[in-house]
Order: sequence, then C-alpha cells, then structure tokens
Amino acid sequence: MGAAPHLRAPAVAPPLEKRRLQIYAFQALVDICIILAAHSLAASLYLGSANHGNVARASQMLVPLYLTIAFYNAAYSRESLVNWRRSTLRMAAALFLSAALFNFIAFYAKTNAEFSRVAFTLGLAFSFILMAGARWAMSEYCARRFGPGIANVLVIEDDGPPVQLQHAFRIRAADHGIVPSLADPHALDRLAFHMRNMDRVVVSCPIERRVIWSLVLKGSGMRGELVSELAHNLGAIGVHRYDEAGQAALIVSSGPLGLRARAAKRLFDLLFAGTALILLSPLFVVIALLVIVEDGGPALFRQQRLGRGNRFFAMFKFRTMRVEGADPHGHRSASRGDDRVTHIGRFLRRTSLDEIPQLFNVLLGQMSIVGPRPHAIGSSAGDKLFWEIDTRYWQRHALKPGMTGLAQIRGLRGATHREVDLQLRLQSDLEYLDGWSIWRDARIVFLTLRVLIHARAF
Repeated sequence: MGAAPHLRAPAVAPPLEKRRLQIYAFQALVDICIILAAHSLAASLYLGSANHGNVARASQMLVPLYLTIAFYNAAYSRESLVNWRRSTLRMAAALFLSAALFNFIAFYAKTNAEFSRVAFTLGLAFSFILMAGARWAMSEYCARRFGPGIANVLVIEDDGPPVQLQHAFRIRAADHGIVPSLADPHALDRLAFHMRNMDRVVVSCPIERRVIWSLVLKGSGMRGELVSELAHNLGAIGVHRYDEAGQAALIVSSGPLGLRARAAKRLFDLLFAGTALILLSPLFVVIALLVIVEDGGPALFRQQRLGRGNRFFAMFKFRTMRVEGADPHGHRSASRGDDRVTHIGRFLRRTSLDEIPQLFNVLLGQMSIVGPRPHAIGSSAGDKLFWEIDTRYWQRHALKPGMTGLAQIRGLRGATHREVDLQLRLQSDLEYLDGWSIWRDARIVFLTLRVLIHARAF
C-alpha cells in the first residue's frame, strides 16, 4: 500500500454520521418505491392491470415486514454503503424472509388464495434486481463522494510510530497544544474540539504515554485506538481480560472456523468424497491394475505430509514413480522428462488422476476436499525449505489440507524452482483461510475441473 494521503484536520470535521442517517432513510424510501413499483409491473405484465387490487395489497403488506427485517439484519448500515455485495445479500435475505412471513400470515388468515402467486413471485424477482442495482449505484456514489469508508477518522501523531492510514485526517499533537491530561480540563477541551464528528480516533504515541491516552480516549464517547508495534509484531487479533486476576492478554491466534462452519465443511467433505468414491470405483480398480502391471510394484504410494495443527499424516496417491525412485520425503520435485516417472505415472500426473486415493484421507478426517495443499516435508523453493522462505508458512496449517484449493485453480501448481513460486501459493492459501464459506468451497471444486489437466504436471 502506498503512502496515505495527508489530510489536514478541519476546525470541525463534516458530520458524516448525520449524512449516513440521511442516506439510510433515502435508501429505505427507494426500497419501498421499488417494491411497490415492481409488484405493479408484475401485475401489469401477468394480470393485465397495474392496479390489480390483490397484488397492490400484497406489496403494501410486504413493505413493513421487509423494513423490519432489513433494519434488524443491518441491511441499512455503514458497511452496506461501502460493500454493495454484502448489502445485496442482506437485502435479499430480508426480502425473501419477509415474503415467507407474509405467506405464513396469509395462510393462517386464509387469504393467500386471493393473491396471484405468479404475479407476487415475479414482483419479488423484479424487486431484487432493482434493489441490487440501487445498492451498487449507492456504493459507487458513496465511494466517490466520501471515500471508501464513509467515516471520519482522525490520526493524532504524538511522537509515535508513523501510521499509514488512507483517507484519514491527521494532526500533530505538539502543533495544536494537545496534551493527554486528566488533570487539565482545558487540555481535554482542546482535544474534544478536534475530535468533534469523528467516528474513530487513532493515536500514535510512545509506550510510556499509552496508558494516559487510553484513559483520555475512554472518556471521548467514540472508538479510540492506540498504535502498538508489539501487537503488530505478534499479529494480535484481540484482547482477552482475566477479570479474576486483573490481567489481560493479547489474542494472537484463533481457529479460522467456528463449530457450525467446521460441521458444514465436514458434511460437505463426507458427501462429496463418499459419492466420488462410489462413482469412481471402477476407474480406481482399472488404474490400480495398470500401475501394478507396468513394473509389479504396489498401486498406492504413501508419503508423510504435514496436516492440520502441524501434525503428520500419511497421504495416499497412486504410485507414479518406479519403486527404486520413490522419494518418501519429497526432497526432489518431479521435472519434465524425469526418468523416475513410469509411463502410466506420467499420464496420471498430467490428468491429476494420481490424486484420487486422497478421497480416503478425506473420509478419515485427515484432509478436506478444499484447503491448502499438503506439502512434503523436504519441499523446497530455490535452495530453501518452504518454511525458511516465509514465516507465515505455518499459518496455512490452521485448516485441514485439501485435495484442491485456491492456489490450484489459479494455476499455481507443479515444481517450485523459485522462491516466488512458494510465495504466490502461500498468499492464496492465507487468502482462503481469511474468507472461508461453504459456497466458496463449492465454487473452487467446480473451477478445479478446468485445471485437472495442466501443463505443469510432470
């Protein structure tokens, strides 16, 4: 990221909170108009009358249900103004939940037979499309008009480390006579003058002044942050307080998935792996026989790999190298024209069919269908082992390793001759850990079909 633009703090920053409230109200009004207009359009197209009484009445009943749910699930929030995709998801959830609730009420009131289901459904579809477009337009407007965060952020530089924070107002404490002092009301008033209408205040100061700054910020009535090199170096993600001991600790690691997410991912793995093994069992038998017939060795090859929590496990593959050329620790990557690879092995590697036995690892709970690919212990890039290139390498083991992953669908496969080959894959793995969802797993599986046959398989 480049240097943050230096914005001089005005005498009083513009009150963006009031502007955000106005935008929320405008956005809600637009949604109301869209719902009513969309159902009128649907009635006109399907029933021949834009003023058909039943459809108009249904849309009027839908509006308060939608607004109630939309306000509850934060469809109108600061985040919704800067991230139109997430805003659209929340809007869609509110829209279709309100439609389901409307039908539930109509069913018990015995009035749902009076409404045209086709016109109502068509109205919902039109509403979704138009409201999604409105959210995109609003996010574009807010980004151009207010910057990426639509928030006032003040950085107070008080002889601390430099802060690279884009679109923030900045002041030097010494230039404005700002001193963090709980014994001087005038000093607090000077500080309060510069903090008016701010949403966040970030203070960069020496470690000896952090305690007093924290006390001053606690009384500011807004979110206050203190820059900490220690927290940055440790990669802290939060603070845990031990009230009974009067102590606090920096949280530096946390499992990337909660219980429900792990359960959903495991269910996906079991269903996919079980179904794939049943469907591919004839192919599995044929490949095993071909491997055995070529040189008389075993069909499967087991290699020790690092899995979740940095624990070793034996990963299964169809054997693609001659028995005497097997490399159980992966010290030497296969290369083009490698004389250790058998004829059938070359075909299996090129088509990724040698990976099929890893479905057993998935069923055993050692691997997942999607995740960071497990590496052999002796894997290297250039003349360095993988973990010697980037200390973040070990973070990829926070999840079970996968048969495929984000790096694979991006074409980051094959031998790692240069350090950058490992760094690109690592970046994709860490990106996957930060943004997991079951739908993303399904998308990665689908996109893997495009790269099963690849030029970097030797």
